[in-house]
Amino acid sequence: MEGPLTGEGRAEHQGQVVGQALWTWRAGPAGGPATVFDLDGVLSDAASRQYLLRGPRPDWDAFFAASGEDPLIEEVSVLLGLLSSELKVVLLTARPAQARDLTIAWLGRHDLRWDLLVMRSHGDRRPARQFKQEAVRALRAHGVDPRLCFEDDLRNVEMFRREGVPCVYVHSGYYD
Repeated sequence: MEGPLTGEGRAEHQGQVVGQALWTWRAGPAGGPATVFDLDGVLSDAASRQYLLRGPRPDWDAFFAASGEDPLIEEVSVLLGLLSSELKVVLLTARPAQARDLTIAWLGRHDLRWDLLVMRSHGDRRPARQFKQEAVRALRAHGVDPRLCFEDDLRNVEMFRREGVPCVYVHSGYYD
């Protein structure tokens, strides 16, 4: 669970393992209606590090280690800012837990709104759609009601829709 806010308005970030995911609440657990956003290709522009995934042996460690330098995708950031404050903002990413601190720092640099960051636990190598499907079910079990999702991988879009969560496809170009 998360600690109290510090004097600068930043949360003390401590993760809680839920199933195969690491959950970090910004200001403490809370349920209710939520909007779910992916990070890479939806809020952060990961185009400059896609080369690390090409070839017979993708370098996932280097790919995620470089994520702190991604530019913000402005249009999605503006959309996020326009959402009702009654909606929780869940960032559901297939990034591994090792990238949590640099992800939280990136979110802070871009002053992005978020309530819950859900990341893969260390060593979870399942396909993203399986990880995210389990996370959606865990969110519901914890009283978080995903009402809409923003995602750039069509396999994940289809999974969200099968789970009854309307999903907006954001074309990143990474999966063409």
